[in-house]
Amino acid sequence: MTVSKESANELFLTLIRIQKLLLAARHHAPAVHPGADTAAYPILFAVAHGLQRVSDIAGSIHSDASTVSRHVTGLVRHGLLAKAADPTDRRAQVVSLTSEGWDVVHEIQAKRAGWFQELLADWQDDDCDELSRRLDALSTLLDASLRSRGAAPPPRPLDPTQETPR
Repeated sequence: MTVSKESANELFLTLIRIQKLLLAARHHAPAVHPGADTAAYPILFAVAHGLQRVSDIAGSIHSDASTVSRHVTGLVRHGLLAKAADPTDRRAQVVSLTSEGWDVVHEIQAKRAGWFQELLADWQDDDCDELSRRLDALSTLLDASLRSRGAAPPPRPLDPTQETPR
């Protein structure tokens, strides 16, 4: 059975509302480190996927390189990121998380999970699991659609249940 235009539009509008609410919530998230404001969180999570150049980070989070560079400089100054020569091109630099940076990423994940757990206090695990499965299926479709149009989708979020390198 095919989804009607009305149902598709209603879902799209609901997702837009959720996106806006999540962006608004980010501005009110508690600070976990004095050197990492919430605007820098996407950079920390992008770098958690491995060594990256500033230009690659900017592309993956759909931001301009000058903004990302400014945030990276601050995160390096506060000891959350480290810069090193790019092993594939010694003229360029790559960025990685420091041990303290990993601690901040894990703390952000823990606080976010706790906040969501409070929001979903009236839900059952099965309800949460079903919504997660359906949203993951939708994200897979969106990812494929973006890739077919030549766009670079953002990296998948880190899974806090998986071991992360240090």
